[in-house]
Amino acid sequence: MKKHLCLFLFWFVATIHAWAQAPATLAIAKNKYGLPVVTSTALYQQLVAQDPKQELVELQSYIPGLVLDIKYATADNLVKEPVYTISTAYARKPVADALKKIQAELKPLGLGLKIYDGYRPYHVTELFFKKVKRKAYVANPKNGSRHNRGCAMDLTLISLKDGKELEMPTPYDATVKQSHPDYPHVSAQVKKNRALLINTMQRHGFTVFHNEWWHYDFNDWPNYPLMDIRFEDLKKMKQ
Repeated sequence: MKKHLCLFLFWFVATIHAWAQAPATLAIAKNKYGLPVVTSTALYQQLVAQDPKQELVELQSYIPGLVLDIKYATADNLVKEPVYTISTAYARKPVADALKKIQAELKPLGLGLKIYDGYRPYHVTELFFKKVKRKAYVANPKNGSRHNRGCAMDLTLISLKDGKELEMPTPYDATVKQSHPDYPHVSAQVKKNRALLINTMQRHGFTVFHNEWWHYDFNDWPNYPLMDIRFEDLKKMKQ
């Protein structure tokens, strides 16, 4: 009896200690669709303090040799106007770590990554849904985008020798059936390039989106909240 009582007391004390050590769940305000969206840098910093994996990492300074082509900082995109004022790309820390490994894996092949987009503030998703007619190619704000979670990447492969993109089925952001990652009517070389990109990303924890060969979701995306913090504010926190 005494032995069982001692074991119970040990379990009880250990459980209370674990509860005390567990970080408190932070309340995230919900938007008009009932979605919790992080909109303040103060709340974002609290999340990072509780869980360093929540950090949004600026990719170009984090990954050696990474090339950016941020179309949404220009008018050369599907809404024909700049939606970012800064040409940069962010992703959650585990996403950035996976991309760094991919970049290192590609280097001996004479290849590297080119990033079109990463973390995307939630208000940009709202803008896209309002302006783009083909809704199958933009996220519905009622659900949010995995880009808004810092867990989706738009990217392609380049040759390190000349910086040119490897040939793929379509240009970036083409809203046509040819952009689907399983579209069959492409040349053997294009099919090989596309497969190399898809397979490499999959080995490192990403899944290709069903209608965009360039879009990859990090498999742990449900662990990260939607965000609506501008690049400018993320940069200020690092100054």
